[in-house]
Amino acid sequence: MTLPPPSRSWAPRSGYRRPGADLPSLSGSPAAPVGGVHAGAGQGAGVRPPGWGRVPGPANGAAAPSLQDAARWREVLYYVLAFLGAAGLAGMLWLVSGSASSVPDLALVVLLATVPLLVVLAVVFWIDRWEPEPVRMLLVAFLWGAGVSTAVSLLVNSTFAAVVADATGDLQEAEGLAAVVSAPIVEETVKGLGVLVIFLAWRRTFSGAVDGLVYAAVVAAGFAFAENILYFVTNRENLLLVFMIRGLFSPFAHVTFTACTGVAIGLSARRRSRLAWVWWTPVGLVAAVVLHAFWNGVVTVAPRYYLLVEVPFFLACIGMVVWLRWAERMTMRRRLDDYGRAGWFSPQEVMMLTTGPGRSAGRRWARTRGPAAATAMSRFQKGAAELAQLRQQAVDGHAGYDFADKERELLARITSSRQVFLGAA
Repeated sequence: MTLPPPSRSWAPRSGYRRPGADLPSLSGSPAAPVGGVHAGAGQGAGVRPPGWGRVPGPANGAAAPSLQDAARWREVLYYVLAFLGAAGLAGMLWLVSGSASSVPDLALVVLLATVPLLVVLAVVFWIDRWEPEPVRMLLVAFLWGAGVSTAVSLLVNSTFAAVVADATGDLQEAEGLAAVVSAPIVEETVKGLGVLVIFLAWRRTFSGAVDGLVYAAVVAAGFAFAENILYFVTNRENLLLVFMIRGLFSPFAHVTFTACTGVAIGLSARRRSRLAWVWWTPVGLVAAVVLHAFWNGVVTVAPRYYLLVEVPFFLACIGMVVWLRWAERMTMRRRLDDYGRAGWFSPQEVMMLTTGPGRSAGRRWARTRGPAAATAMSRFQKGAAELAQLRQQAVDGHAGYDFADKERELLARITSSRQVFLGAA
């Protein structure tokens, strides 16, 4: 290899040979216990990472469920959720179309609501870029927020306000109570329910707090998108002001509320008990409701303090995201170190795979070796992230019956990708 690595960048050294390169080929029978990492010749041979031997399966007396039936029911559930979300969103658009003066006015409102949506989704995808969630699952999360959550919240909050107005004879007081009492409880419950349904049905997509944050953020982004359309249509005379307040000054408000529930559900995925969500979810939901009620209370009672509350609130949320991302990287590093001790990764590779600058430097280096190497490096990095998540699920006691097969598949993909970018001319 003739390319010297630039300063502070990653690239394999000249004559690089992966530790454990002489391990038996994955195409043959694996010389390893359950778990898939070979214990053949080479550095780290025989080292057993945490979670070894705790993979459930027929070998330890557990009867494997019908995976095909489970997959079929999940597919049915997926389309039911998607239909409910799409129907709710379509119904809401039909409802507001009667308030819009014309089709172009409605199109303008939808376009304005799309601006903060794109900003939020861009940030969410950036947070989720190392080990991205399935796009189809993010789509159903968005539809739940935009359709189901909006429809239920609109119905319940309107009913609550009407009942209070009839009882007190004060419409303004009724709307204030709906904003501070009804809206936080109803909206956060329905949004959180969407995250919980996805978690219970597709638990493998959750490996920690960041995954819960991502799904909650997408649900909340969908809800905020639909709610913004409602606000923009009903406040056409002050459209610019409302757009600035909701679309520019506070696009992440709903995201930060629902993130409390999502993070709690994500943390429950790391607990050994499969019922941990039962007590973790209410903790996150209470935090979401309290934050939402406080936010709405400030906006309703003391709007002049809006920015005074928003700035530290937003900075605190940024700090939480940074900390969660750091914790995720440390978890990924520990799990890849397990494989490094077994000979599958060098220490330099582990550092490259678990730092932002390292991953960027690896991709830059691969691009200098051609399109095939660049593609292989992307597959290498993505495969390593999936492998770390898979191993963490085993360590947490939540490995699936096909754990060993998936592990071997990922190791084979990582090995072949490495061969491509190292051998590319």
